[in-house]
Amino acid sequence: MANTPQARKRIRRNDRRADINRSRVSEIRTYVKKIEAEIAAGDKDAARQALQTAQPHLQRGAAKGVLHKNTVARKLSRLSHRIQAIG
Repeated sequence: MANTPQARKRIRRNDRRADINRSRVSEIRTYVKKIEAEIAAGDKDAARQALQTAQPHLQRGAAKGVLHKNTVARKLSRLSHRIQAIG
């Protein structure tokens, strides 16, 4: 248990940040699921549009430290390759 005022404050701050980070990751997952749904439907234009909408959110997640930058790069690369593969 935290004994100093600084440690108590740090625990409160960490809890607030964890809530914010959890919501950011959830938002990013939702955007990725929308892209995957469009890919599954076979709609190339809608999938490309969904990717363009999601890309800034993914990049922002990497900038904020919620996701690793290589994770974001890998996800964007794989999604764009899947979109290009749609006949």
